[in-house]
Amino acid sequence: MAVTAHKLHKTQSLLSCSYKTFLLFSTWYSPPPPPPAPFHEDPILSSVSNAIKNCDTKPLHISLKKFLPSFKAHHVICLIKHNPHSLSPQLLFSFFNFLSSCPTFRHTIQSYCTMVHFLAAHQMHTQAQSLLHFIVSRKGKGSAPSVFGSILETKGAHLSNSVFDALMNAYTDLGFIPDAIQCFRLVRKHNFQIPFDGCKFLLDRVIKTSLPMMAWGFYLEILDSGYPPNVYSFNLLISRLCKEDKIKDASFIFDEIGKRGLRPTVVSFNTLINGYCKSGNLEEGFRLKIVMEESRIFPDVFTYSVLINGLCNNQRLDDANRLFDEMCERGLVPNNVTFTTLINGQCKSGRIDLAMETYQQMLKKGLKPDLVLYNTLLNGLCKIGDFREVKKLVDEINKRGITPDKVTYTTLIDGYCKEGDLESALEIRKKMFEEGIELDNVAFTALISGLCKEGKVIDAERTLREMLKSGLRPDDATYTMIMDGFCKKGDVKTGFKLLKEMQSDGHVPGVITYNVLMNGYCKQGQMKNANMLLDAMLNLGVVPDHITYDILLEGHCKNRNLEDFHKIQSEKGLVADYASYKSLLNELSRASKERQKR
Repeated sequence: MAVTAHKLHKTQSLLSCSYKTFLLFSTWYSPPPPPPAPFHEDPILSSVSNAIKNCDTKPLHISLKKFLPSFKAHHVICLIKHNPHSLSPQLLFSFFNFLSSCPTFRHTIQSYCTMVHFLAAHQMHTQAQSLLHFIVSRKGKGSAPSVFGSILETKGAHLSNSVFDALMNAYTDLGFIPDAIQCFRLVRKHNFQIPFDGCKFLLDRVIKTSLPMMAWGFYLEILDSGYPPNVYSFNLLISRLCKEDKIKDASFIFDEIGKRGLRPTVVSFNTLINGYCKSGNLEEGFRLKIVMEESRIFPDVFTYSVLINGLCNNQRLDDANRLFDEMCERGLVPNNVTFTTLINGQCKSGRIDLAMETYQQMLKKGLKPDLVLYNTLLNGLCKIGDFREVKKLVDEINKRGITPDKVTYTTLIDGYCKEGDLESALEIRKKMFEEGIELDNVAFTALISGLCKEGKVIDAERTLREMLKSGLRPDDATYTMIMDGFCKKGDVKTGFKLLKEMQSDGHVPGVITYNVLMNGYCKQGQMKNANMLLDAMLNLGVVPDHITYDILLEGHCKNRNLEDFHKIQSEKGLVADYASYKSLLNELSRASKERQKR
């Protein structure tokens, strides 16, 4: 009995000795404490243990009032490791958290890691994860070697592999990816069991947030260490690479699936086929479809939808229709995406009649069209000016209880304005206002164009001001339309004001804008201003075209009443630049003066 007591005393003394610190921590480090007395001889530990045991009857802050000032982190470590009164894990963890709130007590990295091991050993993985998350958040980036070292230092006789899973998860969750990878490498270096859960969580995060080929490098690293390959991870990598238009790399990883003893799934094929189609390589997409079928992996609705979309984008509408028929013949039921894809392609190709037939086919199959499909059809119908069908479709949208969006309203405004039905366009605008939907550039520009065509130039300018107030930036064509409207009404002054406004807003007006204003001056007989505008154009580097000189020559001829106006009209097409324009103008002036003398 004496020998056993002596051995226990010796073991407890060794466990309680001051420990070496793996690395110094500026946040939590404190000088090594003196060796504590054996547990059964330490009155502080004995009293604390009893106080924890009886905390239901007497609060800890009262029962431990006189002990807390001298209670240190090494006492906590000793208490956790020995636990002679068999305190429940929950009680010990509650006491651990209680100490964190005491102003006179300070945990160390070692006390935290000791508690982590204790919690993991008692299957309290959520609490262990929470503590490690706190440690990592405090230590920050680049702390993986030091925290890992502290975990090894405090592991005791048994080490739960879940601790390394939790450590990797903590670094991954906080976005410290290089540290998480370093944790994996340290685990491997020390020949511990590979933390598969930590690797899976890290791999998913790396694939989603890092460069895909970097993620592939890490995947190879864990595969070589015994991590079981799975098609899901390969599919994620292929998807990332396809999204970044790295189709060759995606194809390489696709081929690796078979080399790793796995079988590609429908998702594997579909992801790569989609990548090829989006990059414009339809031939490779169809080749993969054949490989897919030869492997007894049958194309699904997504496969066909992707290929149909690729064909529609390449204006191969007949091929798209044939593929759609093949899909139906194989017993596959097209979904909303398939129908919308085909209808969109038909509308873009100007085959609205075919699009409407496909739409009716969709309805017969019992599918409910969504707003995206209706917007596609409305856009196609507006482009061909079939507003009778447009109104039918709008009524159908309302009957189905579908709420039109900005795209719907903008499509209708643009269509009505181009058709010359300004009244209907303004009615749509009123609905948008009532529903709190803001107009975009397309809607504003369409309204301004419609108002200008109707000669309502003041309303057009007012709409321009609303557009600017909304924070939108009109393009040169929008300004030019309004300038042209004012000039046609003889208000060249407002037109010139708009030119200055364009320039102050950072626009660089082109030759068409100047021609509009030039024509306005010439129509008003303000040839001096017209010539000054020409000089301004040249100074700003805007090159006049033949229309510019035609406008000027016609203005000079009409305002000087030159007799050979018809001759000038036939010759002015020969004017190629400013010099030839001045030369012809001088010649005409001399001819006019000579006739006046005679």
